[in-house]
Amino acid sequence: QCGLYYYNVGEGKHRCWDDYVQFGFISAGQGVRWRDAMLGFHQGDVVAAYLKGFGFVGVGQLTSRAKPIREVAINGKPLLSHNLRCTNMADNANSNDLCEYVATIKWIQTVERANAKWKPRAGIYTTTHVRASLDGQPATIAFLEEAFGVNVREYVR
Repeated sequence: QCGLYYYNVGEGKHRCWDDYVQFGFISAGQGVRWRDAMLGFHQGDVVAAYLKGFGFVGVGQLTSRAKPIREVAINGKPLLSHNLRCTNMADNANSNDLCEYVATIKWIQTVERANAKWKPRAGIYTTTHVRASLDGQPATIAFLEEAFGVNVREYVR
């Protein structure tokens, strides 16, 4: 069964929201804790992408489970051979514990960081974790549906 999850973009040295949108993926890694968070996602899960300091920037449905970045192809070409804005994604690419783990995604709706969706003091759920279930977060789900004009629950099987 698929779930509905909060996903923390964690933009920085090893990941970039713009790459995620352009190439259709999400990632986390550079340590076992973050690898394991990515491995907790399943194909078909719906994620609401949150960019710290901005707000929610996208809703999408995973089209694959996470795997080491060196094993990921986008449009028939290795992900690392694409012209990525984040040039450090290959760091630790040969380590199963430390590499970036990547799951492909079909974005349902995205916005640029400058147009991120947020409402202060509205009881919207956020966390520093990479992945967290949105079960039991009706205010956040309602906010996402209104902000992105999408019925996220229709995508969860």
